[in-house]
Formats: sequence, structure tokens, C-alpha cells
Amino acid sequence: MAMATKMAKDSLLHKGIVPFIVRRYLRFDREQPFISITAILAFIGVAVGVMVLIVAMAIMNGFDKEFQRKLFVMNYPLTIYPTAYRGISHNMLLALEEQFPDLQFSPFLRSNAISRSGSFMEGAVVFGVDFERERKINSVIDAALQQTPNNRIEGKFDAVIGEGLAYAFGLDSNASLMLIFTHIQPSGLNLTPIIKRFNTKAFFNSGLTAYDKGYIFLTIDALRLIKQVPDQVYDGIRIYTHNARSDRERVQDYLPQGFRVIGWWEQNGNFFAAIELEKYALFIILMLIILIASLNIITSLLMTVMNRRKEIALLLALGASKSEIRKIFFRVGSVIGIGGIIVGVLLAAILMAVLANFSIISLPADVYGDTKIPLELSWLDFSLILIGSLLVVLFSSFYPAKKAAEVDPLVVLRNE
Repeated sequence: MAMATKMAKDSLLHKGIVPFIVRRYLRFDREQPFISITAILAFIGVAVGVMVLIVAMAIMNGFDKEFQRKLFVMNYPLTIYPTAYRGISHNMLLALEEQFPDLQFSPFLRSNAISRSGSFMEGAVVFGVDFERERKINSVIDAALQQTPNNRIEGKFDAVIGEGLAYAFGLDSNASLMLIFTHIQPSGLNLTPIIKRFNTKAFFNSGLTAYDKGYIFLTIDALRLIKQVPDQVYDGIRIYTHNARSDRERVQDYLPQGFRVIGWWEQNGNFFAAIELEKYALFIILMLIILIASLNIITSLLMTVMNRRKEIALLLALGASKSEIRKIFFRVGSVIGIGGIIVGVLLAAILMAVLANFSIISLPADVYGDTKIPLELSWLDFSLILIGSLLVVLFSSFYPAKKAAEVDPLVVLRNE
């Protein structure tokens, strides 16, 4: 008898009882269809949850990167400001260029004004820049200057305005644009308006209406004359770099006291913090979809355990170990869950390809800066989604497998 039991056990082990039973339990059960339907719903739920989570993270990252790119261009990686207004000298600019030959610098003057054309008026932020320096650090301005006949601004009172402002005022190239500035009298009690007409020579398109309607670029000499700023004195210096966070410390350490280097992320910190918080909240909420789907895996496996108690008892009586019973049900749950994850990834890839190449959803360009949905999925987010989904699926498979291994063959066979 002992020899027969040993031979039966060896037969089970050599024939691979675990893969055999797993394949059998994964087939559609016509006698108990509800169990199989529950497993199918769990598979679909995991697939849909993973697909939605991947696409949602890609869209959130896409909008985040798109806004960063647009704000990065018009806000510049780094900007040097004096802490108390006393201006920045031209000698400091030359010293910075000598000390940091790997960086690009562009000095500027800044003022507020009212732009007017006919009966239309708009508030404006006016920058006086050296256009040859500016075009090296701002691709938007460089693209605008390429519209001019000689690929540069030649007149002292020429202006580069946004396409949004040109459209609102109905301005063409070489049209006249009136700017109204204010000048404080030496007594400090009166404000005197200064009105000057400029020739619009080029139009820039930043992708954001707020900049296209509100920013105006003049020659630095013109704004210096209007503001009555001394020669070779600037309001600030813009810096272009590919490593803004590390270079910020380098430049700040070099500058004397009374000057501060501000990064583009500091100028829009609250905006990007809100986007980041929203992304994390969305990740957690959508992960709940996968968690809910995994409950169907638990339900399906528990019903399978209850329905197969007699078979489990017979397997244990024939020599199968509790470890093998755990493996059977753990693998069944894992196949359902991991299969759903794989299908979800494939569906997400198909959906993202469709959204990227076809205008299924059209966005208002004046709000989002583009008519297509921006998609960008980082490897970090993709890895977190896969790891999180895999952990949920594996934990959902563990409990039913543990309960299956706890079946007492003596009690079951005696009652059966």
C-alpha cells in the first residue's frame, strides 16, 4: 500500500500536476458558468483599469510637459534680478559671459504699457532687448525675426508683437502700433503719459494667448530712451542653459550680494505643484479601478475553491503537497490578472496611437495652446503602473490560494 501511494505521488510530480490543473481550471466551466464569467469580468476589469491608467497618466504628463515647454521658452531657464532696484551694469554682463562661456546671456529692460490701435486697447508687458542676443536664447523670437526681409530688426522703433495681439488689432507687417507709457515726475506726485508709435516688423507665436496678446518686444535703445535709464544699465539678464537647476547654484555663487538668480520653475511653482498633486490623485483614484477588478479575481478563485473542495481533497490524499495546491490557485489568479495587465498595455498603446495620429478630440487652442491632446508617458510612470497593478493582482491571488491549501482532506472526504 505504501509503495502504491509513493508511486502515485511520483506520478503526479513527474507529470506536472500543477500546470495541468491550472489549464483545466482556466477553461470555461459549462457546469458552473458563473465562476468562469466572474473570472472573465476580472480579466476585463484589470485590462480596462490598466489601459485607462496608462492613457490618463500619458495625457497628464503631456499637458504638464507642454505647459512646461511653453512657459520655459517665454519665462527663460534662469533670470538675474537685483534685489533692490539699482540695475545691472554692462560690466557684470561681460564678466558673466567670460566666467560662464557655456551659457547664453541676454540683458533686458522691462516696463508696463497700454497698447492701442484705433479704439482697441490692451495691457502689455514691454521688454527692451538686444534682438541678436535674444534670438539665441528664445526660439520663438528667432522664428519671428526670420519673417523680416533681412532676418533682423533694423529700426530703433521697430516692434515684435504676438500673433494674438496682431489678430485682435488687425495689424499687418509695417503697421503702426501706439504704446502708452507712464513717467513719474521728479516730485513723485504726477504721472505723465508718454505716447510713442512703433512699427510692427514681426509676429511671434508662443502657443499661449496670454503671452501672444500681452508681451511686446522693442529694441533696448528705444525702451531705454522712454524709461530714461542710463546707458549700459539693465533691469535684468536672462540666461539660457540645459541644466537650469545646477547652473542656478553656479551663477548665484558667483554673483555679489544684492543679486538673485530665479529659475523658471520658481516663477510658476504653484501651477506645477497643482498639476503634480492632481496627477498623483488621479493615479490613486484610477488604481482603485484595478483594485476593484482584482476583487473579482478573489471572488472567482474562492468560488472555485468552494466548488473544487472534493478535487482538492483527492489531490492531497493522492500525495499532492499543500505547496502545490497553493501554486495551482495562485497561478490561476496570476494568469487572469497578468493577462489583463498585458492586454491593458496593448489597448493603451493602440488608443494612444489613435489619439496621437487622428483628431478624434479637438481642443481649443486659445485655452490649451494646441488642438491635439498631448501624450507623453514617462518610463517612471509606466513602471509604477505595472508594478502597482502586478502587486494588486498577486495579493488578490494569494488569499484564495492560501484558503485552498487549508482544506482538510479527511473532513471533506468523510462528508462527501
